[in-house]
Formats: sequence, structure tokens, C-alpha cells
Amino acid sequence: MKHNHNHSHVQFDYNKAFAFGIILNTIYIIVEFVFGLRINSMALIADAGHNLSDVLGLLLAWGASYLARTSTTHRRTYGLRKSTILAAFFNAIVLLIAVGAISIEAVRKFITPEQVGGTTMMIVAGIGVLINALTALLFLKGKEKDLNIKGAFMHMAADAGVSLGVVVAGLIITYTNWLWLDPAMSLVIVLVITIGTWGLLKDSFMLSMDAVPDKINVPKVKQYLTSLPNVKDLHDLHIWGMSTTETALTAHLVVEKFPENNQLVETINSKLHDEFGIEHPTIQLELTSETNNCEKCG
Repeated sequence: MKHNHNHSHVQFDYNKAFAFGIILNTIYIIVEFVFGLRINSMALIADAGHNLSDVLGLLLAWGASYLARTSTTHRRTYGLRKSTILAAFFNAIVLLIAVGAISIEAVRKFITPEQVGGTTMMIVAGIGVLINALTALLFLKGKEKDLNIKGAFMHMAADAGVSLGVVVAGLIITYTNWLWLDPAMSLVIVLVITIGTWGLLKDSFMLSMDAVPDKINVPKVKQYLTSLPNVKDLHDLHIWGMSTTETALTAHLVVEKFPENNQLVETINSKLHDEFGIEHPTIQLELTSETNNCEKCG
């Protein structure tokens, strides 16, 4: 049995991004909450609560990124890599809870509209758009490669969207006094956030169940392995996400004879990494005659 740990993929250090995002957003949350109370704007207060949930999400994601780099132990042979998947899953849940809270507040304001300071509301929310968009950009580069970073990006992008909706509502309310626009805009934003978050929730849940990551094309992996010279059959193929960035594979390859050196396994490891993004392949070679006693070879 041959096993390979290939870590040649580039790892990005997001410590500064997480620290910057958390500090900047915490300061803004305090400012937004205080001004929300001063001008009687439930939209700003609700947005501050939403931002607070996202700061907690950033803390979860940051902690998971650190835990993923911890050393392995005798009992945790994969270390704490799986924590990145759990963090992405909990981030999605927290965001959906925040969406629920915004929806409840929007319905309440439909029933009992309240006068708000539209201009102040617009300025404070406008600052929020800039802060959240800037923070989201810090995670833009890694969101396609790491589900955990994608969760952080979505949190900040969603916050920017919510703040922008508050700006638009404040602008129109200032000139028309249409107070119903505040909850109406909130519900539109809720719908957009829910659609985006559902994908993150589904992906992270499936990875927590050791499902094949979406980026992996299983038929192509099978086709490649069975097309190798000297390989006659393939069975017990398993592919799963060790973390939000690392993928593992185990497979039994039936060969006519054992290779004289490790060239076959090394070729397989290199191909699986370079073409399919599988960093931890474990390949077991079996002689054709040995498969007669294998109950899983059918």
C-alpha cells in the first residue's frame, strides 16, 4: 500500500485578514447600534445585530483555520482539519438565524411603521457598505479554494448588501417618507442572502458527511485509474474532504503483476494532485489472483 502527502499547493495566510475584519467590524457595530438607538432606526439596530453574528462567524472561521494547521496526534491522526468544515457549516446556520431575525423585524415594521432619521440612517449604513465590502475583498482570492474562506466572504458580502439596502431605503424615505420601504428592502435582501447561504449550508453539510467534494469529477478519476497500464480493475474507491481545502482518496487497484519500483504509484499521486486536486491519495495494489477472495470486488 502506498500513501502520499502532497502539500505543494499554495497556502494563504489569512490571519491579518481575519484580524482586520474583526476589529473594523466590531468598531462599526458599536457605532451603528448607538446611532440606531439615537434616531430610532430598527433597521440600523437589526443590521448591527446581523453584523455581530458575522463577526462571530469570522471568529469561528479564524479559529478553524488555526486548528486546521495543528499537528496530528495518536488519537487525531488527521489533526483538526475537519474543524474548517464544521466552521463553514455553523457559519451558514448563524447567517440563516440572522436572516430569520431580520425577517421578523421587517414584518413588525410593516405592521407598525416608525419614523426614522433617513439622512443619518443613509450615512451610517453607507459607511457599513464600505467596511463590509473592503473586508469581503480580503477573502475574495481564496473563496473558490476554501469553503471556510468562502463562508467568511459570504458573510461580509451579505453584510455589504444589507447595508446597501438600508442606504437605498434611507434615501427614498428622506424624500418620500415611505416608511414601508425599510421593511420591504429588508425582505428582498433576506431572499438574496438565503439563496446564497443555502449553497454553503448544503456543501458544508455534505463535506461533514464525507461526501465527495464538488470540485472532484469521480467518473474522470475512475477513468484515469482504470486506463493505467497493468491495471485491470478498480474497487473500494473513496474520496472525501479532509478539510475545506484538502481532499483524500483511497483505492484498490487490481494489477496483473506488481511493478518493480514505485513509478506507477508516484505517477498516480502526481496526476491525482495536479489534475484533480487530490492531496492525500492512498493506493493499494493487488494481484488479479488475490481478488478471488475479495467480497467487495464485484
